[in-house]
Order: sequence, then C-alpha cells, then structure tokens
Amino acid sequence: MSKTLNFGIIGAGTIASSHAKAIAGNPRAELYAVCDIIEENARNFAEEFEVQHVFTSLDAMLQVKELDVVNVCLPSGAHEWAVTAAARAGKHILCEKPIDIHLDKIDNMIAAVRENQVKLGCVYQRRTMPEAIAARDAVQSGKLGRMVLGDAYLKYYRSAEYYRSAGWRGTWEHDGGGALMNQGVHGIDLIQWMMGDIESVFAHTAALVRDIEVEDTAVVAVKFKSGALGVIQGATSVYPGQETRFELHGENGSFIFGDKGIQLWEAREGELKQPVVGDAGTPGADPRSIALEGHQALVEDLIEAITVDREPLINGEEARKAVAVIMAIYESSLTGKEVFLS
Repeated sequence: MSKTLNFGIIGAGTIASSHAKAIAGNPRAELYAVCDIIEENARNFAEEFEVQHVFTSLDAMLQVKELDVVNVCLPSGAHEWAVTAAARAGKHILCEKPIDIHLDKIDNMIAAVRENQVKLGCVYQRRTMPEAIAARDAVQSGKLGRMVLGDAYLKYYRSAEYYRSAGWRGTWEHDGGGALMNQGVHGIDLIQWMMGDIESVFAHTAALVRDIEVEDTAVVAVKFKSGALGVIQGATSVYPGQETRFELHGENGSFIFGDKGIQLWEAREGELKQPVVGDAGTPGADPRSIALEGHQALVEDLIEAITVDREPLINGEEARKAVAVIMAIYESSLTGKEVFLS
C-alpha cells in the first residue's frame, strides 16, 4: 500500500493544530477534512491549514469514501463516541490522550476497532522521546540492576482563565479528572511504560487553588509489580509550571531526565549509550508549548501500521493502562485506602 492516506480531524481546538502540522509534514499523508460542531471554528481551521473539506457533522465526514484516517481531538469524555463511529465506518483512528475517561468505554472502543479490523493509535507522544526509550531499555536490559524507585514529577501550571476557557475543562463529566487525567496522564503512562506495570497506589488528591470539581494537586505512593516503589506528584496549581522529571533508580544505576534532556545517567558497570536528545518544550508552563516531533512520530507510526498491517506503537490496550492507574488513584483518594490494579 503506497498511496497517500487522507486524514480528517474532528475537533478544531488547541491540540488539533499539532495534528495538522504533523500530517502536513508527512509525505504519505494529506489533511483532507476537518469537522467541528461550530462551523466558524472549522472554517477558520480549514483556512489556516488549507483544508478543502469542512464538516459540522462527524457522520457526514465519515460517509466520505476517500477518507482513510480520523484524528480525534475532542474533549476526553467524547472520545468513545467518535472512535466507535469511525471504526464502524471502516476508518483508522489516531486518538488524543487520554483514550477515554471510563474503562468500560475504552473496552467498547477496543472491541469496535477489533470487530471492524481498523487500526487505533493513541497520542502518548512522550513514549517517542529518545530519553524515555533509552531509560526503558536500561530497565528492561537489567543495566540498572534490580529496580528500587520510579518517580514522576508532573508539576504544571494552569490558570483560572484556562479552566474558564472551555466548559468541559476541570469537570468530571467531560474531562474525567484534573491535573492527573488531563495533564499528568502523559507522565503516568510513561513511568509505567519504563518501569513496568503498577500493582497498587495510595493517594491524596485535592483542589487546593482552582475552583474546579476535580483535582489540581495530587501525591501518590506507587508499588510496581516488580516490587519497586515510587512517587507520582501531579499538579496544575504550582507557579511557575515546572519541567516534568522522571527518576529511575536501580541497585546498580540511576537514570534521571526531564523535558530538556538527561540530568543523570550512571551505572556501576557496563557502557551506557547516550541517545540523541532534543528539546521537548516546557508544557508544564504552557499547554501550547508541545514539541511537534512526538505527533509526527505517531502519525508516521500509524501510517506504517496501516501499510504493513501491524499494531500501532500505542494501541487501545496500551492506552488503557494509564487511565486504569488514574482511576485507581481517584478511588484511593476517595476511600483513603490502598487500591490494587487488576
């Protein structure tokens, strides 16, 4: 399969521009259509990115035979509706994080994708960072020895104006949570991908600064299935927003890195190859300051998955894991008890 794939974006909000730029930069992709229930938003987006086909109805866009892939850039609580509709129409899908905010809906999405034999990729672009890939390899290959600690520090800043900018932000119904589900989900996905699956969590979450339903501050004690322990700190309440940082410590070595690169990489024995690293931006401070390379990599990965008929790098089952961890964190905070993941 060598033809150019036609992509359609649903939801012309902030993150859609990253998808549009990633598609535009791929020689095997064409940004064919955009859909938004607010026609003015769709037309402004189409003008900015030179998109020929504009829709205000997803059903209408999905009826277009020439459309191959749908990029879901909607509020998190609307992901299941869009993904299942696209799957039933025979379209492949690239879905923004989190894949959805309810585990049963994620299971429905996975089932729809399997039944209709289409590909579903999810945007956890931090998995494409060279530092993260190298850290995971160091853990899995045993270069750091038995793992002892795996920590994720995810301290973002989001203003009161940010939460007022869209009615779905900071709500349980549409956002599914706060600092963890919306912003920290990237880091939670990454720490469990690098360290291995999480066995249990014990958490405190609260809205300490913002007038929102959901948390703007969270602290979580983590136990990994390997026996290693860890901490997750997530916030949108700190000023200024901090560089996100990951610390992986084993009995024989440590690997610490953040948005701006590696801070420590040392092992007692054995050579550690340094990856080529770039600037991942500083999304802790500004939701728009996200490096484009991750979206570009995941667009290319989905195209390749479609072309050679393989699973995308981050399929539905993989994308589900971070949401399951966050749901366990919320349950722990509510009950005051340690919660075990099934």
